[in-house]
Amino acid sequence: MPSESDTPSSRRAADYPRAVLDLFDAYVHGTIDRRGFLQQCAIHVGGTAAATAMLTTLSPDFARGQVIPPDDRRIAVSHVDIPSPRGNGTIRAYVARPVGRTDARLPVILVAHENRGLNPHIEDIARRLAVDGFLAVAPDALTTLGGYPGDEDKARTMFATLDRAKIQEDFIAAAAHAKGMAGGNGRVGAVGFCFGGGIANLLAARIPDLRAAVPFYGSPPPIEEVPAIKAELLIHYGGNDARTNAAWPGYEEALKKAGIRYRAFIYDGAEHGFNNDTTPRFDKAAADLAWARTIALFRRTLG
Repeated sequence: MPSESDTPSSRRAADYPRAVLDLFDAYVHGTIDRRGFLQQCAIHVGGTAAATAMLTTLSPDFARGQVIPPDDRRIAVSHVDIPSPRGNGTIRAYVARPVGRTDARLPVILVAHENRGLNPHIEDIARRLAVDGFLAVAPDALTTLGGYPGDEDKARTMFATLDRAKIQEDFIAAAAHAKGMAGGNGRVGAVGFCFGGGIANLLAARIPDLRAAVPFYGSPPPIEEVPAIKAELLIHYGGNDARTNAAWPGYEEALKKAGIRYRAFIYDGAEHGFNNDTTPRFDKAAADLAWARTIALFRRTLG
């Protein structure tokens, strides 16, 4: 069983009881609070002290999970403030692009975060895309509340207070802004994770000229909006993610009925969040394959 001194490279989801992983999923998505997690986890691991250590090892370790540092010489990072369509201030986005390609017009990818706002892991995802030759734009839905607070629990609590309709409109506005950014080629794709996976699906339904959308373990758009999708979809699910996967059969039926171009992969044995390499739910084999498929799709569809 994991100890508090374990590192992300040594921790694996298989080391944890299934019940604890399910409790952590409920905690991350707001179904239970920290106290509820600890109380219920203690039943499975032998006490509150063990449950507290378990929560520590399950929580993100951004420093050790970082792949591309912000000062990597291959990329340039900046921020842009995008007007909110409701006239309520702006949404701030993190922008990462490759350097040394001043004459190139880069394909553009909107990156949609999980339900904690623009945390260091999602910024790292944007930088990874920049290293691969894309102009990556990652908005922060927590902008109106001061931005990502540097603490996952606080971020999750803040996020729960947001107007979901406003978040959706802000991401749509961000995609429109990204399309016209200097240095971009005007071709836009979207990738998102968890909550952001749902945003990627929604953008595909709401933005007619979106070229490609890649939702990682995200909820589908409203089924009645599926026929409006013009983007090519690449959909990733973890095989052990029963909560998210429950919506897939209905979504797939709607995609087939509407004749939407899509490919879907369910990675056997992988958990919800399997692409996030800052936690033990990371599954390197599944993540590497899913990411390679993602980059291949964006290169083919965005030019």
